[in-house]
Amino acid sequence: MIYEVRTYVLTPESVPEFEENFANSLPHREKYSRLAAFWHTEVGPLNQVIHVWPYDSHDDRIRIRAEAGKDPHWPPPNDPDIFVSMASEIFIPAPFMRPMGGGQTLGNIYEMRTYTLKTGTLPEILKRWGASVPHREKYSPMAAAMYTELDGLNKWVHIWPYKDMQERDQIRAEALESPHWPPGTGKLLVSMENKIMVPSAFSPMR
Repeated sequence: MIYEVRTYVLTPESVPEFEENFANSLPHREKYSRLAAFWHTEVGPLNQVIHVWPYDSHDDRIRIRAEAGKDPHWPPPNDPDIFVSMASEIFIPAPFMRPMGGGQTLGNIYEMRTYTLKTGTLPEILKRWGASVPHREKYSPMAAAMYTELDGLNKWVHIWPYKDMQERDQIRAEALESPHWPPGTGKLLVSMENKIMVPSAFSPMR
């Protein structure tokens, strides 16, 4: 399984229009493969939309995208002037990650944390996180934990759903009281960033 994470930066005030057009076209796109998640940013880098597509393999992705590209209803009919930038990254799920999508009701907001790893540290990251995540999930579920294979390398992304910002602050404070969290990987990192995202009404994860 691989996940394609597509991040589009849009011009100010164009996110609602993009989401509406995406929602109208999505039933046609999902004739070929399903959407796992769709969010827009609320805190951090603004005017971003993030959509996640699971595929069985790279060959599966190429085949499905070619088929969907022939559909007259896909991609959505957006004004090209609303796009500031577009990025696509391929992620491999961590061994302990549950599949994304499937209609889970997880949260009203999602925190996406992106860590850049020191070269060669991924095996140790997976080992330490694999041991620590079950303890962290005693406080709240994890939506995703995955690492890049194509485009931006050495990235470790983990996503956490919450009811609201107050619950986020409360759960994070409680989790830090555990001797098992965080997993002790700070010295293996080059940089850290996060963003708070809101799921769209049509997102399978919301």
